[in-house]
Amino acid sequence: MVNLAVSLGKLNLKNPVILASGTCGYGREISPYLDLNKVGAITVKGLSYYPFSGNPPPRLREVYAGVLNSIGLENKGVYDFIQEDLPFLSSFDTRLLVNIWGETANEFVQVAQELDRFERVDALELNVSCPNMERGGAVFCSDLEILKSIVGGVRDATRKPLIVKLGPEVKEWEKTLDILENEGADILSLTNSFPALFVDVGEMDFFFKRKFAGLSGPAIKPLALKMVYEVVNYSSLPVIGMGGIVSADDALEFLLVGAKAVALGVANFVDPASALSILEGIEQYLESKGIESLEDLIGRVK
Repeated sequence: MVNLAVSLGKLNLKNPVILASGTCGYGREISPYLDLNKVGAITVKGLSYYPFSGNPPPRLREVYAGVLNSIGLENKGVYDFIQEDLPFLSSFDTRLLVNIWGETANEFVQVAQELDRFERVDALELNVSCPNMERGGAVFCSDLEILKSIVGGVRDATRKPLIVKLGPEVKEWEKTLDILENEGADILSLTNSFPALFVDVGEMDFFFKRKFAGLSGPAIKPLALKMVYEVVNYSSLPVIGMGGIVSADDALEFLLVGAKAVALGVANFVDPASALSILEGIEQYLESKGIESLEDLIGRVK
């Protein structure tokens, strides 16, 4: 037997496989198909302070080697999550990561303060790739001033490990990573979906009401892998790699370039139990290479 446990600073996981936010609901939705006790962590659907209706339909479109989504961060709000889902999730022996977001910087802090009261929540993931309504809709991670205030504000509001989820919209990577380290981020997760466009040829119009959507799935894996590699080699913060992982080999690529853990997204839609086969594949690979601990594999490819 190999040791699959990994340490991401203050956050310890029994194995490196995480269910990514927005692809497994609040846990209850995927639980009939997957034993949540067997994954390293589950990241629940992004929560705002108040319920949010998201974007108008259509919201999903399958494309070559990927999926476009325009869900628009629809969610039930932090209070309903605490009442309806937190008790259910407390029955599982896995780490619980809660993705949070806000229309304003202050809303991030408000959500963090509510969740800080619950020991069952193991870490918070800040979705700073969402639109900043204070600045006309640009994403938070593209505005270094407000990004600094969000991370610093949430750090003051909670003692929990703080994960910052980044996307391809980041323009000044080195400055961004320096800010995150200085303001108290503990872990990075990347990457979020890539901005993309789909045109309905039959209707001669944009397919999505908001025109642009987020591309995820195997199509973005090489791009995501490059981003993870570059961030790992610049920042001292542990990284959760994600983007198009649908097989054990995909996951191993991210681990080999230095990601401490991997998060599965579209794979959960294709096969809700895919985390188990990917985890099994990682274990078999380590055994075949005579590697006793996953930590000894991480970062082998320099």
